Order: sequence, then C-alpha cells, then structure tokens
Amino acid sequence: MTVSGTLIGLDFGERRIGVAVGETSIGIASAVGVIKEAGDAARLAAIDRLEAEWHPAAFVVGQPKHSDGSEHAIARRAARFARRLAARYRLPVMLVDETLTSVEAERQLREVDARPLRKTHVDAVAAALILQSYFDDPSHAHAAS
Repeated sequence: MTVSGTLIGLDFGERRIGVAVGETSIGIASAVGVIKEAGDAARLAAIDRLEAEWHPAAFVVGQPKHSDGSEHAIARRAARFARRLAARYRLPVMLVDETLTSVEAERQLREVDARPLRKTHVDAVAAALILQSYFDDPSHAHAAS
C-alpha cells in the first residue's frame, strides 16, 4: 500500500516506542524522539499528541523478526499495537520488517559519537530506519490486519 503525505514511523518496544517522521514527497525519515510512558493509555495519549502535531497520512510500525526470518516474541504485540492504531486513528498502518534495525541504529550512533549509547537515541534512530525502509521500498510493507 502506498500513501502520500506525512508518515509517522514507530519502533514498538515493551519499555519505549521510538518515533520518526517523514514526508513521502521527500522520502527521508528523521528521528524525533521516544515515547517512554508506561501503560497503553499513556502511550496512546502520547501518540494522540504526535497525531495532532503532525497530521499523518499513515503510520509505519516495525515488525520484529529474527535474522533467520522466524517470528520474534514481541511481533504479536507489535501487530496488535498496529491494529489498535488503525482502529483509533482510522488511518492506514503498514508493518515493515525491522530485522536488525536496532543493531544498525547503534552502529550509526557510534559512528558519530563515541560516548556510551542511550537506549532512547537507539530507539528513535531505529524508528527512522523503519520508516526509511518503507520510503525506500513500500512494496515490502503490509497493512496491519
């Protein structure tokens, strides 16, 4: 599914959700931060604020898999989260394979700064990598269902 306009990319995690934003006309994703709130209600309130600020045309959510392609333990929770987003905002939500995005995010951050990595930075950069992978090849995404 291809959409146009502003997209919000999310790296769903049990403790944090990395956030990125990008515009389809430019095709470049930018890390914007991390949702650190605990509990579904607080997390959704934070996403409400993002939705009000950015007015996205769609969401792109990372779907974790192991490097061998098998389903990661958190994959079902990420898919359920994506379905909740679709129902709540009545917007398309695409799932994108996020295999090794955190590893790549850590590598990129180490290239620019030798200090110890903060998980919040890693999560935000991972969200940007997830969204960028959608921009680079939207045919690899599938709708949350």
